[in-house]
Amino acid sequence: MSVATATYLVRRAAQKERVRILYRRALKDTLNWAVHRHLFYEDADLLRARFETNKHVEDPDTIDRLIADGEVQYNKWRHPDPYIVPWAPGGSKFTRNPAPPEGIEIVYNYGREDND
Repeated sequence: MSVATATYLVRRAAQKERVRILYRRALKDTLNWAVHRHLFYEDADLLRARFETNKHVEDPDTIDRLIADGEVQYNKWRHPDPYIVPWAPGGSKFTRNPAPPEGIEIVYNYGREDND
């Protein structure tokens, strides 16, 4: 295998990975915009169709340009307040019980206090 062929294959693999990541991010972000599943399915079909239209492009420079355009569009239309599962960082339950303020002592010997 020549160096040019190896370089081409590495570049194509990197492009496929970038497209996969972009598609997954866009699909997950679609859930933030479409609350009901029947709306999400319609939006997901439209998103898939947009990716499928460029499926047969072979020129690496054109593919790079399409990926860059897709990332710009994704960043432009990202949801400003995405849903975060409650127990994940940034979620409503994450670190729900913060550390107590300075000067407050917590006693963990429930019911076994000294009766002196």
